[in-house]
Amino acid sequence: MTKVAPELPIEVDSETGVWTTDALPMLYVPRHFFINNHVAVEEALGAEKYAEILYHAGYKSAWHWCEKEAELHGLEGEAVFEHYMKRLSQRGWGKFITEEIDLDAGTVRVRLEHSAFVYQLGKVGRKVEYMFTGWFAGAMDQILAARGSSLRTVAEQTQSAAEEGCEVGYFITKPLSSDQQG
Repeated sequence: MTKVAPELPIEVDSETGVWTTDALPMLYVPRHFFINNHVAVEEALGAEKYAEILYHAGYKSAWHWCEKEAELHGLEGEAVFEHYMKRLSQRGWGKFITEEIDLDAGTVRVRLEHSAFVYQLGKVGRKVEYMFTGWFAGAMDQILAARGSSLRTVAEQTQSAAEEGCEVGYFITKPLSSDQQG
């Protein structure tokens, strides 16, 4: 393993200790701390309910992040999505690889390698990265809205490296069906 310095800009306010990256406040915590808290909430609420809550929160956060980053860096379209995948990867969640993206169709397929959840939890026989799912739909919908499209999407995790026989995770994003649109 070759170690490198972080590739994302990190600034720390000397008075407050607040970390920022691309002008957004950040938290820097050990992986086990975050995932242990995540598992505790999952156990209290149940995985299905927790996944639903995280989907909506993640969607909103991804929309906001993509909107701010597109503005800050002058990005649009697929470049916004790729920048998002790069930053997620650089922050240690795992390595996110866009395998396919079609903004006109509202679809994307993302492969996840080196998942922080799988590194911490191991092969537990189920999808464990559901926290990320809303991120993909939120990112896609922000990009679509910025292009003037009314198309909206939904994302799902179809595979996790935490499942037996799987080495990577997959997420797909597709247009909402007419009965899903509100």
